[in-house]
Amino acid sequence: MAVYTEVTDDALAGFLADYDIGTAVAFRGIAEGVENSNYTLRTTGGDYILTLYEKRVDPADLPWFLGLMTHLANAGINCPLPVPARDGQALRMLADKHAAITTFLPGVWPRRVRPAHCAPLGAALAGLHLAAADYKPIRLNALGPASWGPLLVRSLPGADDVAPGLGAELQAAHDRVLAAWPSGLPIGHIHADLFQDNVFFLGDTLSGLIDFFFACTDIVAYDLAICLNAWCFESDFSFNVTKARAMLAAYDAIRPLSPAERAALPVLCQGSALRFALTRLFDWINTPAGAMVTRKDPMEYLRKLRFHLAARDEHAYGL
Repeated sequence: MAVYTEVTDDALAGFLADYDIGTAVAFRGIAEGVENSNYTLRTTGGDYILTLYEKRVDPADLPWFLGLMTHLANAGINCPLPVPARDGQALRMLADKHAAITTFLPGVWPRRVRPAHCAPLGAALAGLHLAAADYKPIRLNALGPASWGPLLVRSLPGADDVAPGLGAELQAAHDRVLAAWPSGLPIGHIHADLFQDNVFFLGDTLSGLIDFFFACTDIVAYDLAICLNAWCFESDFSFNVTKARAMLAAYDAIRPLSPAERAALPVLCQGSALRFALTRLFDWINTPAGAMVTRKDPMEYLRKLRFHLAARDEHAYGL
């Protein structure tokens, strides 16, 4: 469920009166996603997405996110373009929440990932990184390595209720990953959340990248590690090196990976798996019973983390 804030017909009509996109024809909540309230919006001027930003998004970050999306869309990246109102501002208030309208992207996200999806994703990610390079503002990664220790401490009291020994295993992994965390790798703007439901396809053609509200400035190759975790494991948690090789080759053809980035891939994948294991564990423990949010299993990312901890070098990923 991803509609936390209801919008009345009168409130929507008043909101749209500030735009030059026509009047509402259809308006429907989108059930997917967990962070914000999202609606599909059809007006007499076309199709759009209306997003109301909920409490987990810092309003101070919203101009950075919307600015990045505008920058990328203007550079030719297939991502939503924020729509300004008549006063030139894309960020407004609706139902006491910050809100924005963006353009609608056609396509569907792949429910079953095939190697044919992974090469277009790798190419699109490399294109995003190159296009974002001259976006001047920065936003530090609020869920980067410095946040993992505090997340773990807050989750430890309930960790072993999820799985016996989980707390100790995560603590050992945390200490190992941080001790090996690389420095000196290229830094840039990353999406940081390119899971399947944030990538649209029309057939085997990638038609769009959405949901930039975890985007930040961090190690560029870390974004690739997030995608390897999200796209290249099978339902039995075996790693599909064919998918990984397709993704990495397509990425490397557009933005060649340095030797240092290649060598760091195992620990970057470890860090990515640890980050999502910890945030999922925290949410699993702290989501109230009956909340209209589907909790995600932290054990999925623990199993992925175990694979990466056992990887000897970048060759485990098809390089």
